[in-house]
Amino acid sequence: MMGFKRPSKIQETALPIMLAYPSLCLIAQSQSGTGKTAAFVLAMLSRVNAAEKYPQCLCLAPTYELALQIGHVIETIGQFCTGIKVTYTIQGNRAVPGIRRQEQIIIGTPGSMLDSCFRLRLVDLNKITLIVLDEADMMIHMQCLSDESIHIQRALPKGCQMLLFSATFKESVRTFATQILSNPIVIKLCEEELTLGNICQYYLVCRNWEEKYRALCNIHGSVTIGQAMIFCHTRRSADWLVSEMSQDGHQGATLTAELTVAERANIIQRFRDSKEKVLITTNVCARGINVEQVTIVVNFNLPSNQEGEPDFETYLHRIGCAGCFGKRGVAFTLVEDHDVELIRKIEEHFQTKIKQLDPDNMDELETF
Repeated sequence: MMGFKRPSKIQETALPIMLAYPSLCLIAQSQSGTGKTAAFVLAMLSRVNAAEKYPQCLCLAPTYELALQIGHVIETIGQFCTGIKVTYTIQGNRAVPGIRRQEQIIIGTPGSMLDSCFRLRLVDLNKITLIVLDEADMMIHMQCLSDESIHIQRALPKGCQMLLFSATFKESVRTFATQILSNPIVIKLCEEELTLGNICQYYLVCRNWEEKYRALCNIHGSVTIGQAMIFCHTRRSADWLVSEMSQDGHQGATLTAELTVAERANIIQRFRDSKEKVLITTNVCARGINVEQVTIVVNFNLPSNQEGEPDFETYLHRIGCAGCFGKRGVAFTLVEDHDVELIRKIEEHFQTKIKQLDPDNMDELETF
């Protein structure tokens, strides 16, 4: 059904903790595509009483796309769980004022969930037995998402089980998480697993966007396996890239935060159905969006923070899209001369080697 033949490391480690009685709180870190979602979905389904027609489990995700993906996993795994229903509190999914939710599992983004619980009063938080924060580091680190998530968490009953999952946790975020949870158990897979050893990493030095585009075309001509995701830093660079590709007859879909909810949902679904082979996006898709057919990731722009330093977490999440479920993949990063030092810092941070390729010569590209 989900393609699992045996539990992944995160599943075999986390499931006994999540299913223990009395319930335990958990902070779990494991790279993208290792089965984290299936693990906490099984925990939610096990905690639900199908005979009771009210919300019992909440799941918060930072983006609309990730919320839909989690819902899809719940519906797939839970299709034989008679009487268990799931619903969404996300932008575009309007609730009827005054009519309380009867579905046992609710998935949503923090802002929409906050609105549903407190302004519309559609959910009785006193009856929630389990809450999951997926990509928890992002929701705790970002001020607005953090405030909304904590507001919900503080209204939950004493003893409510909390599960925090992510591929990355900054030390400051992990410290804060341990303070808001009651005696949590912490699972952190070993550092070498977080360097994504199943992904071949390359970088190409280019002088400008035009050279980056030519290098991208060479990559496209040399590697034709599966589907590809191309990450840009801004909507402007994504729009420019789409325009260049269209002029040369290359097809690709674009996904940015400025699109409507319906447009984003349609693009993601077309990509999942392999109707689009290339997805050009910003960081809106960097976290948690797992499409099994994706084997290539291209960083058209290197992820960096406001200080101009590498954004290690975003880099890890991006290239992780090419190695979901332990499959082999390849990641290319296109940089200008002044960004080569950032590549060195990424290598040092993850204790890994990123090989340099000649933009005009793909002969050194390994078979993967």
